Amino acid sequence: MFSFSDIRAGYNNSEILKGISFNVQRGDFTGIIGPNGSGKTTLLRAATKMIKPFKGDVFLEGKNLADMSLKELAVIMAVVPQDTAFVFPFRVIDVVLMGRIPYISRFGFESRKDLKIALEALEFVDALHLKGRFIDELSGGERQRVIIAKAIAQEPKILFLDEPTTHLDINHQVQIFELLRKMNKESGLTIVAILHDLNLASDYCDKLILLSEGVIKSKGVPDEVLNYKTIEEAYKTVVIVKKNPLTSRPHIFLVKKD
Repeated sequence: MFSFSDIRAGYNNSEILKGISFNVQRGDFTGIIGPNGSGKTTLLRAATKMIKPFKGDVFLEGKNLADMSLKELAVIMAVVPQDTAFVFPFRVIDVVLMGRIPYISRFGFESRKDLKIALEALEFVDALHLKGRFIDELSGGERQRVIIAKAIAQEPKILFLDEPTTHLDINHQVQIFELLRKMNKESGLTIVAILHDLNLASDYCDKLILLSEGVIKSKGVPDEVLNYKTIEEAYKTVVIVKKNPLTSRPHIFLVKKD
């Protein structure tokens, strides 16, 4: 469904990604992990046409991303950024309706169908009761649910997320990831998420791609990627990896240095 083919990308004359190639199949829940500066954000920007690669091609459903218009892209792909700022305190329902913009003509207005889809998206993320609230009145967890509802209203086939739980407490982190897993399993939505927390990545992602210094250090299922040797080499820190007794997936413990 989505692939990088020998992508080299960066900013000005500085190359951050150094020949990245990988595939994401329809229905995958893929996590992009790696230390700071490894190229995760650059990868997301290249994947969502925010930057043009120096070399290589990105393909979405068999089409080269370079040949797709932004509107064409928007009916297939949705993006949930790490931080979403609003210059005006929109009501929640209006924020979610922004996800319908790719389907509305330039001088048109939202239809009953658009409103129905927006309300269903809010209901799916258990935030229908917030529809009349202003976005700047919400807690971090509520706000993130609304942003995800906006992405759902876009009716994408693939969803990209950049550190979706960075500013949330552990309870809200779990709630958001349970929601993402529900979307992935019940709706068949393909998800690609940049993640900082290795244990959340292990518990919720079916496949992982570990970046280090602009190249893919390892990729595969969590058991293949999250071994102590690979993690220590990539993150330059000592860890212990054990099985999570509830999920049987790898769980990483940092080793405190004296």
